[in-house]
Amino acid sequence: MIFLVSRCLHLCCLLFCLLLGCAYAGNVAQMATVGTDVTLTCTYDAHWYGRLSVCWGRGPVPNSGCSDEVIKSDGTSVTSRLSERYLFMGNTGEGDVSLTIRQVEESDSGVYGCRVEIPGWFNDQKHEVTLSVIPVPPNPVTVKTLEVKERTITVRWSPVFDGGRPITSYMIDVKKKQAPWDLTKRTTLSHELTQVTLVDLRPAENYNLRVFAVNSVGMSEPSDVLTFVTKEGAPEGPPLDMKLEALTSRSIRVTWKPPRSDLRNGVLRSYSIGYKEYDPTGRQFRQWKYQTVAATQEVESFILSNLKPSTMYSMRIQAKTSAGIGPTATAPPCQTLNEIATTSAPVTMTSTSPAATATSSSFIADYTTSTAVTAATTWGPSPSSASSVHPDPPVVMLKEVIDNTISLFWTRGFERGTPITGYLLEYKAVNASWDYTKTVVDFSPNQTEATIIETNPSTYNIRMFAVTSLGTSKASNVLTITTGEAGHQRDVLSTTPSHVTVNAQESQSGHLVAIVVTVVLVLVLLIVAIVMIWQLRRKKGNQNILLTNGTIRYVGSDTLQEA
Repeated sequence: MIFLVSRCLHLCCLLFCLLLGCAYAGNVAQMATVGTDVTLTCTYDAHWYGRLSVCWGRGPVPNSGCSDEVIKSDGTSVTSRLSERYLFMGNTGEGDVSLTIRQVEESDSGVYGCRVEIPGWFNDQKHEVTLSVIPVPPNPVTVKTLEVKERTITVRWSPVFDGGRPITSYMIDVKKKQAPWDLTKRTTLSHELTQVTLVDLRPAENYNLRVFAVNSVGMSEPSDVLTFVTKEGAPEGPPLDMKLEALTSRSIRVTWKPPRSDLRNGVLRSYSIGYKEYDPTGRQFRQWKYQTVAATQEVESFILSNLKPSTMYSMRIQAKTSAGIGPTATAPPCQTLNEIATTSAPVTMTSTSPAATATSSSFIADYTTSTAVTAATTWGPSPSSASSVHPDPPVVMLKEVIDNTISLFWTRGFERGTPITGYLLEYKAVNASWDYTKTVVDFSPNQTEATIIETNPSTYNIRMFAVTSLGTSKASNVLTITTGEAGHQRDVLSTTPSHVTVNAQESQSGHLVAIVVTVVLVLVLLIVAIVMIWQLRRKKGNQNILLTNGTIRYVGSDTLQEA
């Protein structure tokens, strides 16, 4: 009796198995990351059955065929497939009908079913795999240098594989080469940007730069580190400790030290020594004359000879690099010795000009060279000079300031018959002079917007020029922008080359101060005019007042004045 029951149960199970398709190999879980190739295993005994028809589909294997079929083979070749991404990469002649999916995406996750059609009723072999595709951080970007100047670098990168999730931002690090990455200030950029200009770098300095791509999963590995050296700039500091010493009736010795090492902005090539004699007859100094001497050591000395006896001389010194000439150091005028008393003790005049007060965070090496440079300094025209045939300046507007990233756009002015070939953007600290401390960035004629990164957050002035084959336009309106604050967005428009500030409250205060200053100046001028008229009416003796070039001079006065 027990035997009959057992036999009955066995037959029922066999019948149930046949109705479902018999050979079922179960469900296997498999994982893959976005962008990789994955192979889902399915095999049969080709030596026993020979070549058989096979299909793969999305979802569990149904009673017949494959649901949402992605690929099918008749045993010798592929007869259909949904996409070129679906392949049989194994040896089908040996019964390896595993499915390979190229560059899987997150949407490829799910159940895949394999059916091997074995001849006979309910003999098909079934196999199911549950695939989980996991998104990953983006691939590293490749950064290229477009342009390196004294204080700027422009870099570009191309979009990369996003890891299965959209790239949400980029991050850029820049540091001096000798500094650790831990001390680097990281700047976050919009995912739409693939080109950016970093400004306010130090001239003649080694830097490292790297970029990251970010998605919702995480941050990519860093790009290859880009190492670059900014170009040399003109010195920002004057020579130090300038002294004048009258040696003879026809010579004066000049001694000085180089500018501060952090303000040299490159290799010091030479010094320009300017001197001019005082004319007692005309009671003014004559034209400047110049001598160029090589920069050789940390304490420089030069003797000016062939001078006139008993004559007062004014002198100044400027340091030079290959990029230009720096600020002037001066000392009180010095007089050569009397020709009949050449044995008198030398007269020494020490510079009273203060040392350079500019500050900098750079660590430029203390460069010197023994190469003499004899070329005279040539001063070019100011970029702001323009004739009537030059184009109108562009109008610069602020799009947004986020942390230390500045986004600008501009509208072009009238060309006035000469095509615009590009734009120049000048950029300096708010308390600096346009003549020495500034950054220049070039843009193409078709470009009307740009994003720049300020490496040292502070308050800055920005202005632009239009460039043609004839020269540059007048300066545009000036934007005053403070970086390093909380993210904000502002629109600024100025149609005249006047000063434009980002902060409206500061602008109103500035107008109020300007009005008060104007009123005070008018009152002062009125008082001065009244006093002068009163003195003219009371003039005595033979004292005459001469007005020359706008300067009041008193005949008979012993005061030395430098014209």
